[in-house]
Amino acid sequence: MLGIFSGWGALLAVGMPVAFTLYVVSIAYLLLNSGIALSPQKIISGLNSFPLLAVPFFIFSGLLMNSAGITDKMFNFARNLTGHFTGSLGHVNILASLLFSGMSGSAHADAGGLGQLEIKAMRDEGYDDGFSGAITAASSVIGPLMPPSIPMVIYGVMSGASVGALFLAGIVPALLCTVALMVMVYIIAKKKNYKVYPRASMKMIFSSFKEAFLALLTPVIIIGGIFSGIVTPTEAAVVASLYAMFLGFFVYKELTFSTLVRLIHETVNTSAVIGFLIGGVSLFGYLIIKEDIPMKAAELFLQVTDSPIVFLLMVSVMLFILGAFIETLALLLILVPILLPITVQLGIDPVHFGVVVVLNMMLGILTPPMGVSLFVVSKVGNIPYEVLARSVIVFLIPLIAVLLLIIFFPQLVLFLPNMLL
Repeated sequence: MLGIFSGWGALLAVGMPVAFTLYVVSIAYLLLNSGIALSPQKIISGLNSFPLLAVPFFIFSGLLMNSAGITDKMFNFARNLTGHFTGSLGHVNILASLLFSGMSGSAHADAGGLGQLEIKAMRDEGYDDGFSGAITAASSVIGPLMPPSIPMVIYGVMSGASVGALFLAGIVPALLCTVALMVMVYIIAKKKNYKVYPRASMKMIFSSFKEAFLALLTPVIIIGGIFSGIVTPTEAAVVASLYAMFLGFFVYKELTFSTLVRLIHETVNTSAVIGFLIGGVSLFGYLIIKEDIPMKAAELFLQVTDSPIVFLLMVSVMLFILGAFIETLALLLILVPILLPITVQLGIDPVHFGVVVVLNMMLGILTPPMGVSLFVVSKVGNIPYEVLARSVIVFLIPLIAVLLLIIFFPQLVLFLPNMLL
């Protein structure tokens, strides 16, 4: 066991990409233990999952929404609703992320799609780059909590938990993150005396709502389809993609066939990266099971505590530290099979645990030095990474507060799945 993790740590330390380290360590182990013939079988078995088909389709629907002129309409509607609050475009930024999250399911799609528009608008109104970029990155964490959510789908596949229940469970934490970030924006904006827009008239609000209405129906169609039993979460991802194409080609008329081909290519590339990583994790997972690591980890944790809350706090600290150095999706895929048996022994609901893990992952994408959303926002907003890394720290405070809330009060996560399922 020590040799496996020592070798893996050494490869990570020299800068090898996470997915490659998993294959190298696993193949070396199998060669030494005469089990190399098993490697193709283990890789394929990890990828042979119907729910995983939802991932490329949700990626595709998010890219389509980004390219179909929907981001402008979302931003305009959000500005008319909250532009008159203290903090103005900071609140607009957060609300736009909440609205867009019901279509993309991805923090990076949110940061990349809305980010350029949001940062330009804030820059034009005199907001400093650090604040503009930091709130853009921080608000993007709402995306993977609101349904549809790509990390929730992957966690559901890894854990066996209901993807539909996970989708429902993420709604309240997403709304809590929205409110918490808005409170922080208000405090900072009050201190810096940022410009406030005049209150929009009801006519302006209704007009912008009418423009964005069909796009806003996307999460309703997805969730409604799943919980009416018409479609599975996987099929809902296909419906979301078809609906996004319909909006782009026939309603907003900003999508072209050349753009569609480019988006398909981008979807294939992104899906291939995720699939390659999942295959490596499946192979690495065989080593973990063969070495009985989940049981040893369970014994170690249970020696420290038998309290579900203390365990979740310990896991959160561990994920926060590791998330600063290791790509968060890889962490999800590697650690869930190890930690899940412990949650069963402690009586923690796997849906509750999934939301805690996903929110921890979102903190990871904001934490230097490996905060992926910081790199995305830095690129689309042309803001120095070090400026973002300093400015985003204050926005971790409200998000950590929400994490603690859902750890100490599981019913905030579970009451919607329990009520509707």
